[in-house]
Amino acid sequence: MSRASLQADLANALERNTRLSARVRQLEKRLSEQLGEQAWNAAGLGAAPDIDQLQRHTSMLEQELAEKRGELEERTEELEAARAANRELTRLMNQPSTR
Repeated sequence: MSRASLQADLANALERNTRLSARVRQLEKRLSEQLGEQAWNAAGLGAAPDIDQLQRHTSMLEQELAEKRGELEERTEELEAARAANRELTRLMNQPSTR
């Protein structure tokens, strides 16, 4: 074996070692994330899987609430007008007649 051959083998081995080390770090990180997620969910701290559906439902309910508040405001105004008319009619009925 020549010196150049040994240097080439060493360079190849070092490159392979670098690639394998990077792969090990990648796999360790992935394993850590998965174990962390499992522990999080096992502790009951994980988000509900249907969070998007719950957010859509919340938005729909908020819209419905805004509509109901508008309707309530309209009905309140109508009631106040009816009460005012009732008071006026009562006042007119209780006035002494000037016939």
